[in-house]
Amino acid sequence: MGGTVAPEKILRELSDWWVSLGKKAPAEAEAGMLRACSMTLVVLAEESEDVDRLRETIAALMPAHPARVLMVRLRGAGERALSERVYAQCWMPFGQRRQICCEQIEITASDAALADLPPVVLPLAVPDFPVILWCRSARLWGMPEFRPIQAMAHKVVLDSAAFADPKAALPRMAEAVGRGVLLGDLSWTRLTRWREMLAQVFENRQHLALLPRVSRVRVEFGETFEALAWYMGAWVAGSLADAGVRAELSVTKGAGGASLRVTVSGEGIQVELARREDRLTIVVNSLSHCTNLPRPAEHLLLREELGIVRHDPVFERALASAARLAYPGEK
Repeated sequence: MGGTVAPEKILRELSDWWVSLGKKAPAEAEAGMLRACSMTLVVLAEESEDVDRLRETIAALMPAHPARVLMVRLRGAGERALSERVYAQCWMPFGQRRQICCEQIEITASDAALADLPPVVLPLAVPDFPVILWCRSARLWGMPEFRPIQAMAHKVVLDSAAFADPKAALPRMAEAVGRGVLLGDLSWTRLTRWREMLAQVFENRQHLALLPRVSRVRVEFGETFEALAWYMGAWVAGSLADAGVRAELSVTKGAGGASLRVTVSGEGIQVELARREDRLTIVVNSLSHCTNLPRPAEHLLLREELGIVRHDPVFERALASAARLAYPGEK
């Protein structure tokens, strides 16, 4: 494995690859290949991850968010080393004869070479397009070497549910947002449907009239749902406060059953949302409704986050509130 990676060499390989591809393309006007790009997507993943599955996820993103992809596979401890290879992902939209292709660069790096990543990655970013950093490594997020890597991105996307202690990750994420980092968390993205369903309950005028009577919000969570629970509790409490309603909030680990349960209650009103396997049950007083809620595929979550390349005040407020609620004795 080589000790350095030259960005100019990689760019030359990309240029040569496109020239070669153009020569091989059919001559018909309707056929051929189209070079597509809307961003630079930097993916940080441990080398132990299933690379084929990760490539499939990235390929599923490309039709909606074509990008130059830089996949950095983290080797862990060892001698300072970097290596790279260049390839492409192509697909043909239904009903068309022309393929759409996106560039992909794969870099392998040891921990000792992490400081070398920004000088390599930044020259490879597509000019005038955002750089999105998808950090899949919870280990890297806690390392001091991550700060310079994080600083080169317009937005950083992670998944707090993948952390060993999701609750402890919340104040660290809130601190990063406080420093101006544009952050996205796939745990928050998983709650989009939940928030929509709860909001729809109070679109009913009768239920809305009972909103001032709400006095308690209870969130129970199962394994891997702790980050979602704190987010949901913070969002519900904040939304009620905006409406002038002060409610007692409790977030606790459930004994079993539903993987996530949210109860909003008061005199004459009780709304409960509970997930069991791939179903979401909504109970409003004595009326119950069940809807399908399959676990969203990772590429669908990421597709939603890649569409938000700006600060999301609703998420940032929920994150800050969740961090305070999880650790009430800390600033």
